[in-house]
Formats: sequence, structure tokens, C-alpha cells
Amino acid sequence: MFSVSSIIRKPLAWLALAGFLSPAFAVELPGPVVNSTWLADHRPEVQVVEVRSDFASFSKQPVFETDKKTGKKSLVDVGGHLAGARLVDFKDIRVERMLGDRKVKFLSPEGPDFQARMQAAGVMADKPIVLVPVGQQIADIDEVLRLYWTFKLRGEDRVAVLDGGVAGWLAEGREVTTAAPEKVTGTWKAGADRPQYLATTEQVAEATEKKTMQLVDARGLQQYFGTSKAPTVATFGHLAGAKNLAPELLTRSANGALYFHSPKVYEALMEGNGIDPKAPSISYCNTGHLASGAWFVMSEIMGNHQTRLYDGSMSLWTSEKRPLVSVQ
Repeated sequence: MFSVSSIIRKPLAWLALAGFLSPAFAVELPGPVVNSTWLADHRPEVQVVEVRSDFASFSKQPVFETDKKTGKKSLVDVGGHLAGARLVDFKDIRVERMLGDRKVKFLSPEGPDFQARMQAAGVMADKPIVLVPVGQQIADIDEVLRLYWTFKLRGEDRVAVLDGGVAGWLAEGREVTTAAPEKVTGTWKAGADRPQYLATTEQVAEATEKKTMQLVDARGLQQYFGTSKAPTVATFGHLAGAKNLAPELLTRSANGALYFHSPKVYEALMEGNGIDPKAPSISYCNTGHLASGAWFVMSEIMGNHQTRLYDGSMSLWTSEKRPLVSVQ
């Protein structure tokens, strides 16, 4: 039997026994970005979710190159995955759905749909989520950041990103597996939608006309200036008043992997491009993919939580025949 005095003396033990403190929630994510050492130390306490467009790489061996003079091995191509990782197809992160009275591509799945997709991928409700990119190109890192943003939009806060991704994990000599992931049905549930993460076309239009929010174009310079364009966008150029934060600025390369900069570096890069790191902002790109990188850096790493992402981005904007600024 338990006495009242013993319960008072050992409140944490009692709470654990009663089920209020679950071992799965004993770990707290240290921030929006975790390194490989932290993940290796806390691997049983979190769930790893990898995002891929190339599913074949999940079951291939990684490719290394050995320097003939020094004997040093360097990573050439990522293969395999972290043991126990769940796999999410990037195509499942964005959908075509109704927006008003018409169908629009490249939008985030609505809460119930997103929940069903994450459960089908095996994402559970009882552990924090560490998202893992391939880690060799900014495009694959932005795939993970798009999923991160969608989790936040749909009510999830227990989520972080592995710095360097699988490429960094391998470069440090850590093990991966090529085994097929276990097929399980997840239990993760979407929370209440949080519209503060999302910019609407009306808010973007107001920002172009009245300068109510800072606009950050996350595409390369050629598309920003309008000397080229993506097939998903109808016309050339950028939003009026937008400043450019090109995707190649967002990471640094080391040992075959890409890593995030420090907040100090990002601050200098933004100020050098005329971007105020603390101002209320909207990030955009062609379809909302690369915009995830600019949003993540500003909102999560820099702590500017007044940053929104324009879902659908230039694909949606130009489909409505709205104006852009171009050198052509």
C-alpha cells in the first residue's frame, strides 16, 4: 500500500506510476536543429522520419571515394537510412486541393488528410520527431523543411531537423541500414490549425501594395530577376518590393554534407541582401518548396516567429494573373 506521506516524498515516482510521466516524453528536443551526436545519444527516445524523392536510395549502399595518397574516405553518394527510420515521400507533403472554387497544386494537405498521410508513413504520437534529409543538396533539405513547416501548421511542436542529414551521419562514420522499413500504422494526430504560419494570396497582395510585411524571395537570382522561370510559374520576375535570399546561401558544405549556419551568419547574409531579420515577413518561391528554407531560417533559427510561408507561391500567384516585377 501507498501512504500519503510516501506519495508526497516521491511525487515524481507517483506521477510516473500513474501514467502522467511517460518515459517517451522524458527527452526534450534542444531546438529546431539537432546534431548527430545528440541524436545518437537519444535515438531510443525519438522517432526518425526521413524524407526522400528518390526511394531507391533508401535501400542502396552509400558510395565512398578513397584518396589514393592519403587513404581518406569521402562520401560521394548517400545510400541507406538510419535504423528504424520511417520514410515519407516528398510527393505526399503537397497536394492538389480546392482553394475556393478551383483546384490548386502544391498546397499543404488539410489537417485530417495530413494526419492520414503521416499515420500511413508510421509516424507515432508518443515520441518527438527528428526529420532527416539526404543532406547533400539544398533541395533535399528544403523537402524536410517543408514537412517541418507542415507539422507546425497542423499543430505539432515536438519536431526538429538533423543537421547534415544522412550525408553528415555517414561522413562521421555512423552506421546506416539498407533494410526495408517496418510497415506500421502510426498514431500521430494533427492538432488545431495554426494560420499564423501561413500567408494567403490576399496578405501577399497587401504586402506588395502597402508594404505591410517584408517579402523574401527564396529562389535563385535568375528567377528572382526574371531572366528565367520555372515551368510551374506562368510569368517571369518577382513580387514587387521583395528581397532575394537565394537557396545557396542557406547552408555550408563540409565533408560531403550541408549544414546550417549560425544565427550570426544568417543575420549578416540577410542584412547584406536588404532583409530585416526581425521584421514580419512572408517567404515565397515557385511552389512553396524552397520557401521552406527561408521560412525555417528566419522563424526557427533566427526566432522571428512573425514569418509566414506563402503556400502555392508563384505558381498560385501567376495562375491568378497577378503582376510581377522583371528585368525583361
